[in-house]
Amino acid sequence: MEEQVKETKSEVEIPETNIRSLIHQAIQEFIEAERSRAEPVLKTELAEERRRREQLERRVNELVQENERSRRKAEETERYAAIRDELVRLGVTKVELGFKAVKDDIYRTPDGRLVARGPDGEVSMQEYLARFARENPELLPARVGGGSGASSSPAESFSGRFSLDRIKPGMDREELDRIRKEIAQAISQVYRGE
Repeated sequence: MEEQVKETKSEVEIPETNIRSLIHQAIQEFIEAERSRAEPVLKTELAEERRRREQLERRVNELVQENERSRRKAEETERYAAIRDELVRLGVTKVELGFKAVKDDIYRTPDGRLVARGPDGEVSMQEYLARFARENPELLPARVGGGSGASSSPAESFSGRFSLDRIKPGMDREELDRIRKEIAQAISQVYRGE
């Protein structure tokens, strides 16, 4: 009987080892099957994430470029306004003509100043435009308005009567009526050629 018990123990031990290896093998196969089943889904999700990331990167790059274009446009608009203002301050009457002549010569330095490259090197925008106005007097108003046989225009004789600065909301009704009459009279003189 002892022999039988020993044989049964050894038979039981062998199958127990086989059972462990079978269970281990079954678990491994299950894990592999789950991996192989989940792998295409994971690859699809990974590909989808990559596509979204690339799309976001493209959009960010587009926004960066759009921001750069907007910044350059704003800088250009501000530079153009500064040039025009300076030309007006210098008394240039043909501002647009003068502006077109000098706009490409004036640029902004890295420290934010507006300068132009002149014959003497880099000069401030104000100096450059002052020199430009002196060199191009045809852009400035005529110095002598009269001469032999010159007559005054209706606008000149009219301009001394009242100032547009005096017209304000809530002003005296009689003063406003007087100014209206003067304007009507000046317009009629212009149309009659007086």
